[in-house]
Amino acid sequence: MSRAALAEAELPPYEGIPLVRVTLVNCAESAAAAQAALMARDAIGFDTESKPTFRKGEESTGPHLVQLATDEHAWLFQILPGGDHSALKAILESPAVLKVGFGLGNDRSVLQTRLGIRLANVLDLGEKLRGPGHKGTVGAKVAVAHFFGQKLQKSKKTGTSNWASRVLNERQILYAANDAHVALRLYRAWLRSGGLPD
Repeated sequence: MSRAALAEAELPPYEGIPLVRVTLVNCAESAAAAQAALMARDAIGFDTESKPTFRKGEESTGPHLVQLATDEHAWLFQILPGGDHSALKAILESPAVLKVGFGLGNDRSVLQTRLGIRLANVLDLGEKLRGPGHKGTVGAKVAVAHFFGQKLQKSKKTGTSNWASRVLNERQILYAANDAHVALRLYRAWLRSGGLPD
């Protein structure tokens, strides 16, 4: 079955991580708790969100949100002007913790340019799953269909919403948390299927 057909197949929906297992990191205490939990893991899910740009020539000011997840929990770090990002920097620069995500090509440069964070030990699962002779990368939707036999629902409206907002709604929180959490779940499934860690 082709990738496109796999992504659009009539499959049961992917449930995703519930809201009670997501923490919005917006103070020193929650940042310290997130850092302790995330740094204790071998691998974590990773993604970023940025407020979209709609006008030609308009430059993105993102990332506005960085999502990190363990197998049980997700933390959403809001990138607010003048905020303290030292916990996030420590996690993302740690060579001891593998950061796993999809479509991470742009994340390395924007994190360094905007926040002075030099990403270390990162795995773009979309590239790993591509296989020899294929162009482009595999997305999370195709990977969820392949490994879990489920359909990952992704709302375009939510994906292109205002991630720079100080107050995120429930749909945004779940969308963002699941992007990071599903990447880690897929990484675990890929390893079980015979994938080799870097």
